[in-house]
Amino acid sequence: MIFLRNKNKSVDSLSLSQKAWKKFKKNKVALVSFYFILFTVIVSLLGYLITPDSTPDANNQVLQLSVKPPGTKVTMLLMKKNVEIKKVSFIKKMLFGQESQYYYIPLYSYSFRGNDLVAELYTGSNPNNGQIKKFNLSEIVYGTIDTGKSGAGLKAEIEKNSLTTKIYLLGTDQEGRDVLSRLLIGTRISLSVGFIAVVISLFIGILMGATAGYYKGRWDSFVMWLLSVVWSLPTLLLVISITLALGKGFWQIFIAVGLTMWIDTARIVRGQVISLREETFIEAGKAMGFSTSRIILRHILPNITGTITVVAADNFATAILLEAGLSFLGIGAQPPTASWGSMINANRGFIITDSAYLVFLPGICLMLLVLAFFLVGNGLRDALDNKSEASQLVGA
Repeated sequence: MIFLRNKNKSVDSLSLSQKAWKKFKKNKVALVSFYFILFTVIVSLLGYLITPDSTPDANNQVLQLSVKPPGTKVTMLLMKKNVEIKKVSFIKKMLFGQESQYYYIPLYSYSFRGNDLVAELYTGSNPNNGQIKKFNLSEIVYGTIDTGKSGAGLKAEIEKNSLTTKIYLLGTDQEGRDVLSRLLIGTRISLSVGFIAVVISLFIGILMGATAGYYKGRWDSFVMWLLSVVWSLPTLLLVISITLALGKGFWQIFIAVGLTMWIDTARIVRGQVISLREETFIEAGKAMGFSTSRIILRHILPNITGTITVVAADNFATAILLEAGLSFLGIGAQPPTASWGSMINANRGFIITDSAYLVFLPGICLMLLVLAFFLVGNGLRDALDNKSEASQLVGA
């Protein structure tokens, strides 16, 4: 009996957030989805540090390797560019990538003859039947021919640093770019659009919904009229209209998606504020002379944080889908930006061929990320719902 009392006391001593997290952890599907989202966030933050192709937008094109299957292994000659490439800092490389200092030349076979490397260029055909080409050793290493270096020393340096075996784990696209790298960078695009769009929608939605629910009157009538007008317009059509007005581009898509997603937030926040504004603690705050902004920010919004969190999770998934749809239509993120929607659009012609994976891979990534956000939203809704718990206590 003493043990049970102590146990109940420890449970009762938990805060609401701790109780919600404890309940959320029991939902295995939602918890796995949460960790999957956390993994994608880490991938997007690390960005070009973990991609096989660390050039900006993972856009290193090797046209000889156009549409090669997953697991393709190629001997690559790294030939120094005859221009100075500025080396960026660690942070800039992580965020924006590093332009390559080399030309990538795929080889089928090669041999050294005097001061030249004689190679048969890779074609991917069977038999290969590639062009035979000579490369000056000094030009490979230094980007210029006359350096005064001996052939033996250059040969050893080339074998060590300029000849490498590159493996394309998920194959290449039409332009010979690494599909895995573009998929990883596409994670950053989707999460960035979702995050910025949700921030914009929460700011506008909470501002409009909270003030309308608290003040009521003409302002509430105007907000409800505005909600009805915007609600009557198809979301995708509205996003396309805003995008066309702002212009095509990466940042424009953030604003366009955010400006169309505040409706749900405003409607839900308004309903919650109306139900709370007549509570005793709000009346006590008014009697004590608290300002309206303090009552809304310090007393009402903290009590509806759970509801807002659930709405934000659902909006995040919707924003990712909208961005992919716009990029697929060609009015979202513009090439060569690695967006999952644009990757699906660019490779849709391969869907009935052996290279259908070029369409399926970004589609699967998009599906998994959106599903994860919806499952986390459902898990949060269950964890933050205290009605079932209260009914159990009443029944006991």
